[in-house]
Formats: sequence, C-alpha cells, structure tokens
Amino acid sequence: MAKQITGIQQVGIGIPDVHAAWAWYRKILAIDVPIFEEAAEANLMLPYTGGKPHQRHAILALSMQGGGGFEIWQYTSRKPQLADFEVQLGDLGINICKIKCHNAEQSHAHIKQMGGEILSEINKDPEGIKHFFVEDPYGNIFQIIESKNWFAPNKANTGGVAGVIIGVTNPDASLKLYRDILGYDTIVYDQTDVFDDLRDLNGGKANFRRLKLKHSKPRKGGFSELLGPTEIELVQVLDRKPVQIFKDRFWGDRGFIHLCFDIVNMKDLKAECEQSGFPFTVDSANSFDMGQAAGHFAYIEDPDGTLIEFVETHKIPILKKLGWYLDMRKRDAEKPLPKWMLKTLGFNRKRD
Repeated sequence: MAKQITGIQQVGIGIPDVHAAWAWYRKILAIDVPIFEEAAEANLMLPYTGGKPHQRHAILALSMQGGGGFEIWQYTSRKPQLADFEVQLGDLGINICKIKCHNAEQSHAHIKQMGGEILSEINKDPEGIKHFFVEDPYGNIFQIIESKNWFAPNKANTGGVAGVIIGVTNPDASLKLYRDILGYDTIVYDQTDVFDDLRDLNGGKANFRRLKLKHSKPRKGGFSELLGPTEIELVQVLDRKPVQIFKDRFWGDRGFIHLCFDIVNMKDLKAECEQSGFPFTVDSANSFDMGQAAGHFAYIEDPDGTLIEFVETHKIPILKKLGWYLDMRKRDAEKPLPKWMLKTLGFNRKRD
C-alpha cells in the first residue's frame, strides 16, 4: 500500500517547565487530553542534540474537539536555551502554530478573560478567515483561526492544531516537500504585500510573499477524522535576510521544535523522500516505546532546515485505567477508527 499522510499529529514545543506549560495550555487553549507522559533519555536525536543523548520529560496532549496535539517537551539534563536573537516573522522554521476555534470574537474574549497574552485584535487573512494571535508565557505564538471542522464538539472555545506558519527562503522550492510529498496541493493564495493582519507581530510590518496551502483530498487512516484537515502557510520575508530560528541550538530547546505527521507505510514514505532529495536524518528503524504509546518515527529537514517528523503509530492507549491499548498494525490502515472508540480517549481528560 502506498504511503498515507493521516494528518498533523502534533507540533513539538520546547519549554522550560513541562507541567506549568501544560497547565497553561489546558487553561487557555483546552488542550487537556493526555496521550502519553514520559521521562526518559532522548538517545535517537543525536544529529540535533550535540551528538549526545539527553534526559527529557514529554507530554503529548490533544483536544477531543479535533485537530493535532502538542508534544510538550522539556530537557531535564540541561537548561533549554532561548535563541540569542529576537525572532521575527519570516525567520526560518516554525513561526506560529494555528489553533482552530468556533468563533473568533468569543475565543478572543475568553482568552482575554482567562489572562492570556493577546497580541492582536481580530483580523482576516487574504482568504477572508477571521483570526487573532496569542502568545504563551514562553514566547510561542499561536494563531487562533475560525474553523467549521470538528470531531467531537464541546463547550471549549478552541480545538487542536489546524496547521502552522513556516518561514522559508524560497516558497517554490518548499512546495517540493509540502505540496508534492505531504499533499498540500491547493494554493489558496499566493500574495506579496505588507499584510495588515500581520502588523502586530514582531517583524510583521515587513514585505512578505505569503502562500497558504491546503489538501484537496480528505486524509485517510485511523486518526484522520480526529486530526482533521489542516493547512500550511509559507512566509518569505523580502525586506531582510531571515535567520534560522534554531541556529546554534539543539532540537528540544525553546520554541516550536518540529511539525509531526501521523503516517501509514514508513518504508514507502522513506523511499519517496529520498528520491525527492529529503533523506531521513533520524530513523528509529523499529518500534519505539514511550511508555503508553509506541510506533516508528523518523525525521527529515525541509529546504531551510525545519524539522518534519513522521510517526507510524503501532500502539495507543484507549482506556489506560483498564489497560486497553489498540494495536494499529492489526487493522485496515486506511480505514478511520470508529468515532466511539476515539471518543474514549476523552475519559483520560485532565481536569483542573
């Protein structure tokens, strides 16, 4: 079977305090369902951790309303480092994580009431989608965007990850990965301008080329309906030379460390990536175990060095209290998991 991109599984976020960060993400963004939590040694990412393994503590959490999750990631054997320069919009890497909401006005009011740091008023992007920007206590920026796609709607104003904004040097070169391999084959807009809806961001008043990409075909696979449709926005700053956000730092240091896709058929994907000039730089080879979940993961770099992770899920906890784990290798890989089964993940919700 050919490779399948099921959806964005998670965005990795390097922070200095994993539990304080998750408490904030629960309170402000309602990312409150844990998939796994584990303290262990990261010994497979040596190309990006100075050639040495390091201890870390990680939590993968999501929203039952649908969308990707957060892998909240903290070094415990070293102090997570900030960039030694002021990151601006258009610098190379994941600039912003997109979070979907039901209603921009209600979400804006709710986040303000809850004490979240709001960076902008409500604006519209070139597609006409209402959105605004929020910053977490660690300097990570989230774009809250209106969406009509929901898995299991509840009372929360926001859902999970709906995409990312990535700084690139050449959007046309980047399409070879994001369009041709990852399936974002629809260019919603490709505009060059000084954009009013970006003006409140650091460096946002510059001249940008801006492409929004979506996938024309629904995703397939066990978690496709939960993860939902997503978008990638590529931004190229034209007024200055952009800097790599993780220049001279380790993967896992502070900021958005990777964009992770849930996939099916890693062998086929590896061959396609190699043929297209994006060889795997890290490959767990077999099943890795993260205590409560297991799978096969690998990494590539986009043309500007941004890390893209692929995970082929082998085992996932459904009802941890009852010891119920689902082996994804024993089912039709293209068929979505039953909605009732995925909804049981919500029984593990962390309540404050």
